[in-house]
Formats: sequence, structure tokens, C-alpha cells
Amino acid sequence: MLRLLAPLCGLALLLSLPVLSQAGSQREEPLSNSVKAMMQRSISDRASPKLIFTTPQEGEAWLNEMSRRLLKRMPNRNNREDFLRTVHYEATRAGLDPQMVLGLIQVESGFKKYAVSSVGARGFMQVMPFWVRSIGAKDHNLFHLRINLRYGCTILRHYLDIERGDLYRALGRYNGSLGKPQYPNLVLGAWRKNWNYTPPLFAAPPKNLDNPPKLLPNPPL
Repeated sequence: MLRLLAPLCGLALLLSLPVLSQAGSQREEPLSNSVKAMMQRSISDRASPKLIFTTPQEGEAWLNEMSRRLLKRMPNRNNREDFLRTVHYEATRAGLDPQMVLGLIQVESGFKKYAVSSVGARGFMQVMPFWVRSIGAKDHNLFHLRINLRYGCTILRHYLDIERGDLYRALGRYNGSLGKPQYPNLVLGAWRKNWNYTPPLFAAPPKNLDNPPKLLPNPPL
């Protein structure tokens, strides 16, 4: 019986750990001058991260709910709320659903700020270093919260534009696994299970910031 329990306990432990993808395998591809200029403008943004909601009460409700869900992964309240404000700002600015971005971060890094993949991708959103050379600046540290999320959201927005809004294919590009279902399904599953959020009744949608593209809808059932 003990021999049987040991492998079962090991399996249970593995299933309880955060799901880490073979993250950050984005392929370095040539960018047109117009696309590079657009992405560089996005990366260079220096505005202070903030929640983009119609009223402070709606923003506070979102922050409290997401903070509750993230508590076990980020015990420090100040760090957790700073992280969530930055996710919301950078995602909204890029025309992404912040809850979807939380699902992606869960899959990519398990919310580990200093995660490094086997191919060298870094940080929460597992950004490949070649992006700094392509659209950033030499002093950009991909382990810095704001910089990492800004790059990750800008890159995913770029892939969404290439794929004409097809999130499934854009996620495949982000992971370097275009055409394979495992990674997009993991992100959509994490989004749907852990981060899907219904705002308070009669709440208006978030205000636009710099006229971002339309926010993505809730994850498909």
C-alpha cells in the first residue's frame, strides 16, 4: 500500500503546482518600420499605472476581488495591489482584458517575478530578451514589474493585430506554439476558472485610454 501511495502523492503534488508553460518561445521576426515605431511608442509610455474605471467604486470593487483571488500567490498586500493596478493599466491600454492577462501570467510564470524559462524568457509575462533590442532600450530590465507587463501586453497586442483579433492564434504566437491547442487552452482555462470577473450591476465599461482597441470579451465557455 505504501508503495502505491508514494507515486500517487507525487502526482497530487505535481498537479497542485502552478502550471508553467514552455514560456517565451516567441520567434524573432523582422518588423516593418511602422509596426516597430508603434510598439516603441507603447513601450516608452511613462504615465503612472492606475485603474481605468468609470468610478472609483468600480475600480475598488475590481481591485478587492482580484486581490482576494491572488492572496495565496502574493501574500504582501502592497505588492499585490501594485501588481494588479499595473496589470489593469497595461492590459487596458493595449486593448486586452486584464483578467485574460492574469490567466496568461498564471500559465507563463505562476506569478513569479523572477521566473526564467529554459530559452531565456523573463519575468511575469516571460518576455524574450530580443524584444528589448528590437523595440526597447538597453536599460530596460525585464524583471521590472512595469517594464515586463508593458512589453508583454504590447507584444500580445501585436500578435492579435497580425491575427486580426483571433485570440487563440495570437496566444499560440505568444508562446511560439502556433497551430497547437495546448497553450491557448491553458490560458483560456486559467482565465475562465480563476480570473473571469463580472462587474457590479449596471457598471459601465472601463474608459478608453489613448483610444485602445476594443476589449476582449469574456472567455468562451
